[in-house]
Amino acid sequence: MLRFALLIAVFLGFAAPLAAQTQSDSDGIQSTITAQMEAFKADDFAQAFSYAAPNIKGMFGTADRFGMMVRNGYPMVHRPADVRYLELRELGGRLWQKVQVQDADGTFHYLDYGMVPTDQGWQIAAVQFLPAPDVGV
Repeated sequence: MLRFALLIAVFLGFAAPLAAQTQSDSDGIQSTITAQMEAFKADDFAQAFSYAAPNIKGMFGTADRFGMMVRNGYPMVHRPADVRYLELRELGGRLWQKVQVQDADGTFHYLDYGMVPTDQGWQIAAVQFLPAPDVGV
């Protein structure tokens, strides 16, 4: 019984820092996404571009091209009416933050943000549309 209690104590000692790290990651990731959306709302595409990971910066080259892509392809992100953070999970070695975004017309969109840690903090390496969840009666 003493061994079992010791094993539980050791496990809890390791689990607590892991949970704290996950919460820290979650907070940093959500802060990055929120900051980018705030920059989009202000049409500050240079600031919004600063939250993009190197692969995205290389793909678009300039903040203006990046801003045009967001305005045309992700208008709900450019001008969100409401944003809710859903689950954060690891897939393929990357953390993905699921986000529910409501646009100005009241339509809900579900997006997955692929996040990477960098020297500048968490950055956005991918954004993809997700199907809307099934609604049951």
